[in-house]
Amino acid sequence: MDILDNLVLGLTVALSLQNLALCFIGALVGTLIGVLPGLGPTATVAMLLPITFYLPPVGALIMLAGIFYGSQYGGSTTAILVNIPGESSSVVSCLDGHAMAMDGRAGSALAIAALASLFAGVVTTFVIAIAGPALAGVALMFGPAEYVALMVLGLVSATVLTHGSLTKGIAMVVLGILLGNVGTDVNSGQIRYAFGFPQLYDGIDFVPLAMGLFGLTEIVANLEQTQGRGVIASVINRLWPSREDARAAAPAAVRGTVLGILLGVLPGGGSTLASFAAYTLEKRVSSTPEKFGRGAVQGLAAPEAANNAAAQAGFIPMLSLGIPPNAIMALMIGAMTLHGIQPGPLVMTGQPELFWGMIVSMLIGNIILVVLNLPLIGLWVRLLKVPYDLLFPAILVFCCIGTYTLRSSTFDVAMMALFGVVGYVFRKLECEPAPLLLGFVLGPMLEENLQRALLLSQGDLAVFVTRPISGGLLAATVILLVLVLLPTVKRGRSEAFRE
Repeated sequence: MDILDNLVLGLTVALSLQNLALCFIGALVGTLIGVLPGLGPTATVAMLLPITFYLPPVGALIMLAGIFYGSQYGGSTTAILVNIPGESSSVVSCLDGHAMAMDGRAGSALAIAALASLFAGVVTTFVIAIAGPALAGVALMFGPAEYVALMVLGLVSATVLTHGSLTKGIAMVVLGILLGNVGTDVNSGQIRYAFGFPQLYDGIDFVPLAMGLFGLTEIVANLEQTQGRGVIASVINRLWPSREDARAAAPAAVRGTVLGILLGVLPGGGSTLASFAAYTLEKRVSSTPEKFGRGAVQGLAAPEAANNAAAQAGFIPMLSLGIPPNAIMALMIGAMTLHGIQPGPLVMTGQPELFWGMIVSMLIGNIILVVLNLPLIGLWVRLLKVPYDLLFPAILVFCCIGTYTLRSSTFDVAMMALFGVVGYVFRKLECEPAPLLLGFVLGPMLEENLQRALLLSQGDLAVFVTRPISGGLLAATVILLVLVLLPTVKRGRSEAFRE
């Protein structure tokens, strides 16, 4: 009964005229961002953070969440029609989705992608409603030592699951932690790493960092890739799958949903890893693996369900534990802190309307997305033909205005530009910025809880291994590091990412 009562509370919050409008705007913007190749949800959420400062907390988070899971829908449109993934999580959908389009089944492929995503979104929403309170109850048993161990495990997991070099992933996490500790130490009052700039005494602001690393970097990279040109799409026929396609897609969507939820909760997992894993699973369980890559329905339904399930499952640890499993959830935590909300288990008890309003809005948002995506396919196709060299100046101006208005500081705009250059260099060096952002968000929290744990234990480091929960989490961290460094596992990891 408690869950039903809480869902009714969430329904009253999510169905208010303002929140319903913000949910629609988030879903619409998310779909648009997913359709336009190169500008991902991470960059978009980073650019829209200053706007959320002028919105109520619940409405702001509902809109940002809609952008995130909405982009998973839109990304499949370009993958199917033009063989260009709108999002990294839609890369796998190109394989069989575009093959279906070339076979004259573009409408069927688009419908399967939308319906599989809807199913995954609805199921994951109910999983969050059930698992969120349970995890929050466990989190209330956590002390400073347990939070330190949990954050260490999260950062290590994010590094292990990062695409590319493990050494580069660790280096990015460490760099993020160092950037997070710039400014005044709250305990000693010492100024750290400010290099004489008074603007850094309060630390590096989250918005310029996120906008530079993701927004500006995406703009430059996309200009480089597309040369500013638009694209030509495939012809669309009927917008409904055949009975045979629906029968083949249903079990694949179920498996993709389950796998997406499991990987979405893991730090560093996310929708991209989930979509790749779901495709690999379908190919291995199929009796006709030779059809994959040539228009197999299962090869489209499973990844589309997995990426949407993983996108929403990331809200479970973010809302219940205050720990972001990926870069987009780190941005969501940044939005919460902008509104003075401390992420963690107390959000559920102290601000139930925020927690349950967001959950119910996801259910409404997924329905809105299906209504938006299928009838408006023609509009999205026209947008694909707009040259990118006409879009990027507007995006760039929007980034500068958003950063400046937050604190009316030209220094923040310069910092954004600096981090844009740094982000582009990282991309050329194949260093993912997501672990850096996680380190930046978790670094101050890690330091605060570390100091608190040592203060309570009078400097005894054994507190981290003698307490059962923290000891178990640290043991899991060590096991994970040992496993990933084994030659066979290391080789398998490299082969998996290369594939």
